[in-house]
Amino acid sequence: MNKEGLIIKLIGGIYFVEASDAIYECKAKGSFRNDNMSPVCGDRVEILIKDGETPVITKVYERKSFIIRPQLANLDYLVLVNSVCEPSPNLLLIDKFIAIAEYKGIEPVVVFTKIDKKSADDLMSIYDKVGVKVYSADNTTGQGSDEIKELLKGKLSAFTGNTGVGKSSLLNNLFPGLNLDTGEVSKKLGRGKHTTRCIELFKLADGGYIADTPGFSSFDTNKYDIIFKDELASCFREFGEFIGKCRFQDCNHISEPGCEVINAVNNGIIAKSRHESYVKMFEEAKDLKEWEH
Repeated sequence: MNKEGLIIKLIGGIYFVEASDAIYECKAKGSFRNDNMSPVCGDRVEILIKDGETPVITKVYERKSFIIRPQLANLDYLVLVNSVCEPSPNLLLIDKFIAIAEYKGIEPVVVFTKIDKKSADDLMSIYDKVGVKVYSADNTTGQGSDEIKELLKGKLSAFTGNTGVGKSSLLNNLFPGLNLDTGEVSKKLGRGKHTTRCIELFKLADGGYIADTPGFSSFDTNKYDIIFKDELASCFREFGEFIGKCRFQDCNHISEPGCEVINAVNNGIIAKSRHESYVKMFEEAKDLKEWEH
């Protein structure tokens, strides 16, 4: 008998697949190894069930997205949690995160916390202008949680963010059913003892799943993927309407004369901080070698 399902947990080579009628503990067929392909959490799969035998994953359906570490497939949203203070937001980090999400075909979502201590309005306006989904949340009162929760309904999302930004507190406000101390949320979602071996999706009561990115005390974009310099401009969505209109066809949008992207920055159409991040990322990307991908 064949069934379709979603891989919601992976630990020690055992895949937990949620089908319409039950959750099955499965193994993967050996030929996946020969194809240099492994099923991961978030994969939609087909399993073969035989009486008296461990169910086997026989097919992995085409993925719409995939991130390297932690290995997750078919993400709808990648949510970066930042605080407006203590620690201060790092705009370069935020812009790297957004670029990686764009590159991977995942919708980036930016959330600013600790708005009880400082306004997030200026920061939010930067990313509103870009067209990125951006929210603010007060973890002391729960303000902003309802809007974020509504966004996540029926979606597969991963949360990440540096230590101290209030990610665990935000998750608790979003999903009080966890009923855990802030330091324990990550254990529930797959961290702790099995950091490198266990990844788990947490099912939401209103539909959808979240995965707290396991094993990160800080967000390192290179763990998600590497963007080479020739592909970088396309990961800044606000550059789109200006690319191809520069004086020089091979314009890198750094400091070239007649660059329409730079003109847009000078005219306030593109945020200066966004272009500064692009330039820094471009300089880093220049040193990357193809074999590092």
